[in-house]
Amino acid sequence: MEKKSARELILEQLKEKSCMKQDVYQRTAHFFELLKEILAEIAEELKVEIGEEGNRIEIEYTSRGKYEAELKFAGDVLLFHMHSNVFNFDKSHRLYKTSYVKEDESRAYCGIINVYNFLADSIKYNRFNDSGYLVARLFVNKDDHFFVEGKRQLGFLYNDFINSTLDRKILKDILQSTILYTLDFDLLTPPYDQMKEITVHEVHELTNEMKIKTGKRLGFRFESDS
Repeated sequence: MEKKSARELILEQLKEKSCMKQDVYQRTAHFFELLKEILAEIAEELKVEIGEEGNRIEIEYTSRGKYEAELKFAGDVLLFHMHSNVFNFDKSHRLYKTSYVKEDESRAYCGIINVYNFLADSIKYNRFNDSGYLVARLFVNKDDHFFVEGKRQLGFLYNDFINSTLDRKILKDILQSTILYTLDFDLLTPPYDQMKEITVHEVHELTNEMKIKTGKRLGFRFESDS
C-alpha cells in the first residue's frame, strides 16, 4: 500500500476532522437554542403556577447573546454558557473504553454547555469579587449522544453516553434538575477566622461596591457537597 504524502494527510484531516467538528458545533448550537426556548418556557410556567407569591419571588429569563443565557429565580442566577469550540477527551477517559467510541473515535468529540450558579445580588450589585460555581456540564456529540457531569442527581441521572440521545423532553428534565439542585445549594456562613480582618479601604468601599467576597460555599470545599 502506497504511503500517503503529507499533503494528502493534511487534506484528509481538513475534510474529515474539520467537517466532523462543524457537525458537533452545529448540533451543540441547535441544542443551546432549544435550551434557551425551554428556559423561557420554564420561567413563564413558574410565574403562572407560583400564584400570589409571584409578587415576592422574582423569576426572569434573559438571553445574553449567541452563547449565553440567564435564568433568575428568587436569590439565584443560573448562567448557561455554550463554548464555541469542540473538545475531545484524554485517551485514558472512560469513554475510550466503550465499544461505542472504539468503533468510531469521532464520537468522542463533544460540544460543551456549562452551567454556573451565582447569587442574584452578586449580579445585581456588580459584586465582581463574588464567587460563582460550576454546577453542571452538558456534553453533546455529532449524533446527539450526550452526558452530564455535575453534582448530586446531575452526576448520575444523565450519564449513559452510549445509549442516550438528547431531545427536548430530556433537556427540560436536565434543566429542572439543575434548578432543583441550585435551590438546595444554600448560602453557608464562611468561617469566622476568614472574615475577622477587614482593611480600611474595604470599609470605605463596602457600601458602594460591596467588596467583601460572597459565595454559596466560600471557605468550604465544594467537593464535600456530595
